[in-house]
Amino acid sequence: MPPLVGLSTASVYPESTAHAFGYASKLGYDAVEVMVGIDALSQQVAAVKQLSRHHEIPVCAIHAPCLLVTQRVWGTDPWDKLRRSAEMAHEVGADVVVVHPPFRWQKDYARDFVEGIAELEDTTGIAFAVENMYPWRASKKRGMDVYAPGWDPSEEDYANATVDLSHAATAHSDPLEMVKRLGPRLRHLHLTDGSGSPKDEHLVPGRGTQPAAELLRHLAATGFEGHIVLEINTRRSGGASDRMNDLVESLQFVREHFVVEPV
Repeated sequence: MPPLVGLSTASVYPESTAHAFGYASKLGYDAVEVMVGIDALSQQVAAVKQLSRHHEIPVCAIHAPCLLVTQRVWGTDPWDKLRRSAEMAHEVGADVVVVHPPFRWQKDYARDFVEGIAELEDTTGIAFAVENMYPWRASKKRGMDVYAPGWDPSEEDYANATVDLSHAATAHSDPLEMVKRLGPRLRHLHLTDGSGSPKDEHLVPGRGTQPAAELLRHLAATGFEGHIVLEINTRRSGGASDRMNDLVESLQFVREHFVVEPV
């Protein structure tokens, strides 16, 4: 089966989770990734299930609330957040939970993170795909490592990982080489773009400097069977019509470059 091409609900912010399901269904996306965040609907299993049924589009992944702005969503215990994310995934039919590595100041959480993720996968049956992050930069040259055990999941013993091209751009790392290092451990792709700015840009794929097209061709040639999720920033798109155009362009980019050649 070809990968599901999904839309992250974060891609329509400041519009809501409900709007994301509407866009995904209308524009021909295969699935939705739900970013559990400050939108109350995103935190409610029953609401997400209703949106999925109403728009007749599945949920492929749950993004755990591990951003700075979601530190108090579902409480403050990071392991409890991950368990609740797995419970939501089971309830809505998703098979992946996307999670960021811990911040360095979350010392207890960080110390046991690699082993704890493996245990959660064993006990829940859900793939916890740890996402690549980046050093925080005040300029293009200087950066500060704020994630532990590190921002590059290919350097740790995770069974499943997520690669995000915008994060790779901010880290000044090559996402295609990261994908090759991960091999079959790549479970999830956040397709987007970036220019290498200190700011995490989440551009429409093809508008930055990342090898997005080459990466998609590589995944098609190597039999990738995970999810390809568009996670772009449309806050400055200029309105609903321009946001829709960006979402259409992003989907078309995948359809154009992820092509499995006939045997």
